[in-house]
Formats: sequence, C-alpha cells, structure tokens
Amino acid sequence: MPTDQPPFRDPALPVAERADDLLHRLTPDEKLAMLHQFAPPVERLGLGAFTTGQEALHGVAWRGPATVFPQAVGLGATWDEELVRQVGEAVSTEVRAMRGDDPRIGLNVWSPTVNLLSHPLWGRNEEGYAEDACLTGALATAYTRGLRGDDPVYWRTAPVLKHWLAHRHEEARDTASTSVPARVLHEYELPAFRGAVEAGAVAGVMPAYNLVNGRPNHLSPLLNAQLRAWTAAELVVCSDAGAPTNIAGSQAYHPGHDEGLAAALRAGVDSFTDHGEDSAVTLGRLRRALERGLITTDDVDTAVRRLLRMRIALGELDPAHDPYAGIDRAGGFDTPAHRALALTTAERAVVLLKNDGLLPLRSPARVAVVGPLADACKLDWYSGELLHRVTPLDGLLDRLGAGAVTFAEGADRVRLRCADGYVQVPEAGPEADRDAPHDDGAEPLFDPALRAGRTDLPPLTVGPRPTEFALLDWGDGVLTLRAPDGRHLSVAEDGYVRASAPEPGGWVVNETFRLEPHDGAHVLVHLGSRSRVGLSGGKLKTSAEDVPFALEVVEDGARAVAHAAAGADVVIVVAGNDPHINGRETEDRRTLALPAQQERLWRAAREANPRTALVLVSSYPYAVGEAHDRLPALLWTAHGGQAAGTALARVLCGDVCPSGRLPQTWYARDADLPEPTDYDIIGSRSTYLYFDGTPLYPFGHGLSYAEFSHTGLTAAQRGDTVEVRCTVAHAAGMPGAEVVQLYARAADAAVPRPHRALVAHRRVELSGGEHTELVFRVPLSALGHYDVVRGRWTVPGGRYEFHVGASSTDIRAVTALRVDGEDPVRRNPGDLPAAAFDAQTGTELVDLTRENGDAVTPRGTGPGHLVFSACDFGARGPLTATVEAALDGDAEARVELRLADGTELASVAVRPTGDRYAYATRTAVLAHRPTGVHDVHVTLRGPARLARLHLI
Repeated sequence: MPTDQPPFRDPALPVAERADDLLHRLTPDEKLAMLHQFAPPVERLGLGAFTTGQEALHGVAWRGPATVFPQAVGLGATWDEELVRQVGEAVSTEVRAMRGDDPRIGLNVWSPTVNLLSHPLWGRNEEGYAEDACLTGALATAYTRGLRGDDPVYWRTAPVLKHWLAHRHEEARDTASTSVPARVLHEYELPAFRGAVEAGAVAGVMPAYNLVNGRPNHLSPLLNAQLRAWTAAELVVCSDAGAPTNIAGSQAYHPGHDEGLAAALRAGVDSFTDHGEDSAVTLGRLRRALERGLITTDDVDTAVRRLLRMRIALGELDPAHDPYAGIDRAGGFDTPAHRALALTTAERAVVLLKNDGLLPLRSPARVAVVGPLADACKLDWYSGELLHRVTPLDGLLDRLGAGAVTFAEGADRVRLRCADGYVQVPEAGPEADRDAPHDDGAEPLFDPALRAGRTDLPPLTVGPRPTEFALLDWGDGVLTLRAPDGRHLSVAEDGYVRASAPEPGGWVVNETFRLEPHDGAHVLVHLGSRSRVGLSGGKLKTSAEDVPFALEVVEDGARAVAHAAAGADVVIVVAGNDPHINGRETEDRRTLALPAQQERLWRAAREANPRTALVLVSSYPYAVGEAHDRLPALLWTAHGGQAAGTALARVLCGDVCPSGRLPQTWYARDADLPEPTDYDIIGSRSTYLYFDGTPLYPFGHGLSYAEFSHTGLTAAQRGDTVEVRCTVAHAAGMPGAEVVQLYARAADAAVPRPHRALVAHRRVELSGGEHTELVFRVPLSALGHYDVVRGRWTVPGGRYEFHVGASSTDIRAVTALRVDGEDPVRRNPGDLPAAAFDAQTGTELVDLTRENGDAVTPRGTGPGHLVFSACDFGARGPLTATVEAALDGDAEARVELRLADGTELASVAVRPTGDRYAYATRTAVLAHRPTGVHDVHVTLRGPARLARLHLI
C-alpha cells in the first residue's frame, strides 16, 4: 500500500482496525449523518452514499423484474437447507447484478424473516419458514449463508434478520404488546434467531413494530443482553420503517422524540429508518439528544463503528479486491441456473396432503383445470416482478397438450344495475396505454408503497350498455371485479372507479370491494378507502351520493366448473388466496375456512366428477376437513413464483415425486386456535409442540408416490452430544425423497414439556431398492429447557425418547436414552420474582422499568392468576408476606396468596404509588404458617404491576 494512503484504505488490515481508523477521521456531523438509513457521501474521504435496506425475502423485491422464487413459507416446505442456501446465493447474486445498473439497490438486505408461524391467522404467515424454531433456525442459517457468500473477508450481501421479537399478529401492531413468558422466550422465540447469528452469516437484525412485555422492541434490552452475547461479530441493528417516531408517537413510551431516539440508540439501534430519504428530522432529534446529554458521543461512535464494519465487509472501499464486485447482469441475472433453481424449488415446495390413488395422473387423460387460481401466478408484497410466468393451466397445457385440457375459472359473471342504467367500462381511447406501468409522473416506480393507481383511464359510468364483470370472492365478503379486458376495478387518489389494475396490490389495496345488502339491492363499498361508491356526474366515485346496485348473475361460476368437470377424466380444482387480500402485512385473517365461493367450486366439481383433486395455492393453512373426507387427493403449495405452474404439473403427472412437508400445523377448525394475541404456546397448548387435539394435517406431514421405511434406530451419548442412527430404505418404485424427521421427548419431565420437539431432519433421495444409514448428532443442550427457578438453561437428568418418522405424528421408530443431568431445584419462597412463574392465566407481562425487567399485571379487567411451584418453606415456615408492586392512578388492587389445596395465606392491599414504575412494599401477617414444599397460587385483582413476592 502507498505510504500516503490512510490505514482504512489498506485491505490487508483487519476490518475492525480499518473501521476504527475511519471512524476517527469523521467529523461529529458526518458520524451523526451515518445513523440514518440514507447516509450521504463523505467526499473528502472518498466514501459514497450508503443505504441500509433492500428487500430480498424470496427474490429481489421492489426493484422491478427479478427471479421470483416460492414464498418463504414455501421455502420452509422444502425442509431442504442446501436448496435454500442456493436460493440465497442466487438472490444475492441478482442484488449485486442489479446494483450495477441502479445504485439505489442496497447490499444490506433485510431478509430473511424468522418470526415463527405459531398461529396460522397471522397476516405475515407467508414471510416465515415454519412454526418450529429448530427448522426455522436451520433454514435461516442456510439462506443467510447463501446471501453472505463464502469469501472469508467480503460479503456478497449483508443479511438482516426480521423481526426482533415475538412479532406476528398485525392488528394494532405498533401499539400492541406481546406477552412472552420466560420459558417461551428462551425455548421458542430466541432460538429462531440464534442459530443463524451463531453461524456467522448474519449482519444484524431489525426490531419489530410491536412491544414485548410492555416495552417497544426498538428499546429491547435483549438486543445487548442476548443477541450480541451470541457472537463476537459487531451486529448492526436497523430500525423498521417509521418505528423510531412511534416510540414517542403512537406508543407514547417516552415524552418526546429526542428521548425516544436517544433510548433506542442506547438500547442498541444503529440505523434509523424514518421519514423516507429525508434525514433532517431524525438527525435533528439525535443532535438535540446529544446537546441535552441524553446520549453521548461514545453512543454515536459505537453505532457508526458497527455500520462502518459492515460497509467495509461489503467491499465498498476495495472494489479491486471484492470478489463480488464484478457481478453484472450478463453473468448474474436471470441466468439459466437461476431459472432451473426456481423450478426445482417450486417442485420441492409442493406438499401432497392426501392421495387415494388418483395421482399421479395417467396419460392419456382429459383434465379439467378449474378454479380462481388455475390460470394465476400471484405475487405478494415482497415479490419482485415476474420475468417468466407459468400458471397451473399453462403447466398442464405444456405437459399434456391443448387437446387434453379444458379450463373454467369459476368466477361469477355479473352485471351491476342502478336506477340510471348499467355500470359500464368506457372506451379508453388511443392515448391510454393500458399495459404500461403508471405512477402519475410523480413517484419512483421502484417503491411499491407509493402505488396510487392510474388516473389516465376514464372512470366507469352508467348507461344502457352493460359490462359483464368477473366477480371473485376472496372470503369474509371481500371481492374483486374484473372487466372483460382483464383489468380489475380500482380506485385512484381522485376517488373515481376505473378498470385499471392488472392485479390487486400496493400498500393500500385499491382493488377490493364489498357488496352490502340494502333494501333489496346492494351498496358497493370500496375497502381501500372504507367508503361507499356512488355517482358523481354519471361516473362511479367514492364518497359520492349512495347508489343502490342490483346484482345480476349472468353466469354461475359453479355451473361452469361442473360442466367442465363432467367432460373430463380428472378434475384439478386450484383454489387459495391472493397474497394481497385477507391476510398480509397490516391485516390478519379472521378464519381458517376457504372462501364460500371456492367451497362451492370444489363441491360442484366433485358432484360432477368424483375424480377430483383440490390444489390449494396459498400463503397459509386452511381448515378443509370436508374436502379431505370427500376428495381422493389434496395438495398444497405456497405461491411458487415464476415456475409454479410447471412445478405443479410435473408433480401431478408424476415427473417429480412430491417431497414437500408442512412447515406448520393445519388445524381442523377455528376453535382449535388460541387468541391471535396469545403468544404463550405452553399455556395455550398450541403448535405441534403442545397441541392436545387432533390436527387436520400435522407439522411435518407430506405424502409421496414412493414408500420409505425407517429401521435400526439407536441413540448413544457421546460427551455433550447424542448420536442417533437410523436406516432409511426405499423398497421399490419411482425415485423419491424422504424427509426424515428426528424428534426428542423428555419422558420424566417435572414441568410441562413438548409432546415431542424436532431436533434434526435430513432430506434423503433414494431410488427403488436403495437404503442408507443416517447419523444425527444432537447437542445435549437441545434436550433441555429454560429453568425459571435457576434463571438459565438446564438439562434435567432422566429418560429421553428419540422418535423418528415422516411427520410429528407419523412416528416409525422410538428409542430411549437416560441422561445424567441436573436435578430440579425447589424455590426459595423468600424471593419470588413475579415474572418467574411456572403457570399463569389471565395475566400479561409488562415492563418493570423503561430499561429492563418484567412485571406482571392482570390482563384486562379480570383477575389474573400465577402459580409458583415447589416452594420449600422448610420446617418452621414463614410469618409474613411482602408484596413489591406499583399502582398508578386511584384504582384499588389486591394480591391474594393461597396454597394449592385452597388454604389462604394472605391478602395484601396495594396502595397507589403515583407512577407505574414506582414500586412500594406492603406486608401482611400470614393467616397460616406453611411448612414443607407447596405450590403457591397468587391472584391479582386490580391493575397493580407486581414485581416480587417475599414469604419470610
């Protein structure tokens, strides 16, 4: 290196040393500017502008056309780490290739999402991999390794895991607090993040919008106490969009924005995503926080140092040494290898749920392909635009030939009539390019959040000439209306209704409506603006004078499906969801049920032709018990990207043996689910780990055209691991892949433990007559649990079973092993932290202070109950009970203590303390002096925040 070059320019020096040198050369203002998502250049040092954040969940998103892979939940259904690693490699290669043309494309990618799919009604189900932390962690590690690349110094892209922490339900997501008990936190939520972080392929995390235990995630003490304790690497924490403002805004957690951003920086947030590209507001708040002493220059330096290390690792200073700098569109974008990978991934994501011999299809066959998704290739909010598009209909036409395939969408063809005439689509005129993207000339096309709808087309009018619309019901009364030319009715910012949208989409979906009964007719409600559609000057417009419409059904979609089915040898009904409607970011689902219109379609097909298969293409599970009982075959796949139709056709026709496995439980009914805001999977007995009922399809389920056996299961302890061996054999038939699933169960558990928990899995490809021995090495720690008494992870001694099988309920072999571990400890009743309970009902965890710790309070207005097990009172027993609690306002509260047999110990009144964080002690003499070992039951009445109990 030339002697006149500063150390930060020397690629031979360690990244940390270079970052420190560069940090000390920056001015205070330059440092502060780097804390915003859009960091400006520092020309005097040769630094360019830098942006944190590029979406890459299952392909490069929001930047135009790119290779589109299956949704993340579809990647989860492959159970294939190596395949998912290859997808990550392909996606990051395309990020690099596209960046060569557009410097706005950042190399800090906000993917993958590792939030666990423990409740199938949560809106962002499509973004996660699985309901299981072990599987999610394995796939997240694989994907981030692919995104990162293999070079020991330079990163192809820098992945950021989303969303820290316990974030899945969307209703009131910026103000709702998720109550996460200690065991659920350490056994379920944190492990989903930990594996990828410890593997060294993660650059950082993004906190979620919600609060956890009463504290905003952007102020989470776990960012430093847990996340950054897992690795020696300097992880970058990037805020979610707008979340820094929420701290003092919608969450009202701090009195002002200066305090809110200062608290986030101190908690470990390094990059602030707020106010778009305008950094002035954020930097003003941080500058005032510095002036007021709310943060120090060391706080700023710590964050900037992390960001600089990431930028250096991405090769920003060393284009000549960065092995990924030369990736361009010619060699790294939409390559034959990427197209082939998209097809393979879509094939392996298909799950065969049921098959009574109907599949694979026997040729020659006349196949009716019907349903609302039969000729659709849907995208979601985090998809790129399609470079290639194969629908299920296309795939079967290509595979079987046009003469063997008939099609019926199943949409109802309708007319809308009011007193002034029929709703009609006017001629667009030669000046309107109906296929061109449109942004009203104002906003950049690369940001889909700014999609506002077209205004260059004429609004709908009423008159004597009716237009027939295709009406599709997406459930819960939500419908879309499509004009004969394929454009969906949509409402732009000016409020007029136009036939203008190729598909529903955008941050606000302007293409969905509801028909509400009104005096024998219907009122048309636009759901995007939550306003009724009326007439203004003869044109359809929202917020105009109400107009009742009569709905005339010209063609019943179910009849069209039945007609097509009757003339076929086999019927394939393709149903499911549109990822922009009824379940997506900002919107949870209400039910597991299929939309009523889709229920009618499969029933009509079944009545016309019993040889009917139902294919569900969806972002989430459905409760389809009756379809399972009545149809000979069912399949599920997530929205599979650009090659979805080819992949499905190949599976249906037996060109590919299905190998997908369900990444989450499919429940039989809504009543099987806990409330969407209940994250206590132990207390609510949810997910395959704790669910006591019978699922429709269990976690890990997936059938094959081949049959496999599992024999010779053994387990032996080897130091701090357990070595498990089994033999998998494929007797005969077409080659196929088995996903061997290994579960563990604590047979002598003293506390509630899972029925069985996944500890390892392996995808094995075998031809007929082949067999192979598999060896799994399971860390002994995987058998443990979080001990709330000790306040740490523990592996109790006792008997453990290992189950191997084809799903979480299809267990083929069992073996057992006795492990020498720790003995249970009894509680000291003289010091009972309230949040360290063993069981609870009717309570929620809240913040002990603004910075750290948890307290417990009743949920809502009802009493809450806590149980502290195995409290050892000794031979003499306590005399008094002391309660540490805070009580804001003038309310009354009381803490009642009793033993498990109902013996009352004390009732302690909690007086107002003037502040929710002002804790005071109240003492009462015990009515009974217990001795020996007992469970203590605590009842909380009133809105007190209980910190600790002392029975002394």
